[in-house]
Amino acid sequence: MSGYIEAVRGLACELLDLMAEGLWVPDRSVFSRLIRDDDSDSILRLNHYPPMPLLCKDKDSSSPCNHSKVGFGEHSDPQILTILRSNDVGGLQISLNDGAWVPVTPDPTAFCVNVGDLLQAMTNGRFVSVRHKALTNSYKSRLSMAYFAAPPLEARIAAPPEMVTPTKPALFRPFTWAEFKKAVYALRLGDNRLGLFTTEVDEHVG
Repeated sequence: MSGYIEAVRGLACELLDLMAEGLWVPDRSVFSRLIRDDDSDSILRLNHYPPMPLLCKDKDSSSPCNHSKVGFGEHSDPQILTILRSNDVGGLQISLNDGAWVPVTPDPTAFCVNVGDLLQAMTNGRFVSVRHKALTNSYKSRLSMAYFAAPPLEARIAAPPEMVTPTKPALFRPFTWAEFKKAVYALRLGDNRLGLFTTEVDEHVG
């Protein structure tokens, strides 16, 4: 398990370095060093979704059946980046801009990478955290392993100066991961936590 965590952390750091390079940020490690820090708050979570048989309201074939149940409700990951791997059973769905839910084809040989809320703040909205949910399967168990790459609790979350311009002003005020994490646990799973840290909120309050 320790070896797996080190491997996916390395993958997360490599991806973040490439993102910084693609955004023309001179300090290529501006995002990844938060995860490499010895006090990183990153975690690995194993999820098991047991099979849920179909349930129909009655024997009438026209009656709607409960074809799937929510295994994990709609949300975005609060951390920087999520590296997810699962078995060959579907269930993961992502939400598009128009509100439509799209299933992600399961591939046990590949990783699914989710942008988290912190990366949205640190890239000043250039990358957007993805809303997703997990549904159960009627016949098979779904297993997944999610590595949530997070900074130290007291790390200051803010976009690099290169990401803030007169035409693209700062969308979020600086905050710490500890502050954001506290907000996450104070709200419901599907609530928009980043909305509490926008500069518009500060201006309105002021």
